[in-house]
Amino acid sequence: MIVNERDNRKEAILQAATAIMAAARTAPKGKGIDVIEIAMVTGDDLKPIAEEMRNIHEKTGFKFFLRDAGNIEIADAVIFIGTTDHPMGLNCGQCGFDECSQRTAGVPCAINSIDVGIALGSACSKAADLRIDTRIMMSAGLAAQNLNILGDCKQVMALLLSISSKNPFFDRKPKEEQQQNQ
Repeated sequence: MIVNERDNRKEAILQAATAIMAAARTAPKGKGIDVIEIAMVTGDDLKPIAEEMRNIHEKTGFKFFLRDAGNIEIADAVIFIGTTDHPMGLNCGQCGFDECSQRTAGVPCAINSIDVGIALGSACSKAADLRIDTRIMMSAGLAAQNLNILGDCKQVMALLLSISSKNPFFDRKPKEEQQQNQ
């Protein structure tokens, strides 16, 4: 049997993404409580995310949402990692309030935020082990959060994946060239 790598990329990215999600899931969690949600999106299901990123650009004027929407459209897969709001009851003050009960609506528990960061680190480490091109994007995470891809999760971040000759998420046009084209 002869298998050309170019003919096997879709299967390869799905296998890699599954391993990367497992690495994120097994990352250490604050107090051992798992409040992380993880999902993979591929193919045509990436289009609404790119469109939402363009909508966010229209509302905010932030041009990086446009640039990043283009990256979503060329990604082989995107993994989203977010957290439910679950204060850990440590009264650690890291969120800016002395006690968890004093937190106001919309203020995330710092331990939940750290859990997302550690899960992202584990995911990126696994992607590096597999030599998969990646980039973490807050912009795509916000779009996914607006679209409820992870339900009611907050602090959603995106990990874009690609199997290509060059990393398309870093080998982007210089800012001067981008500004001339806009």
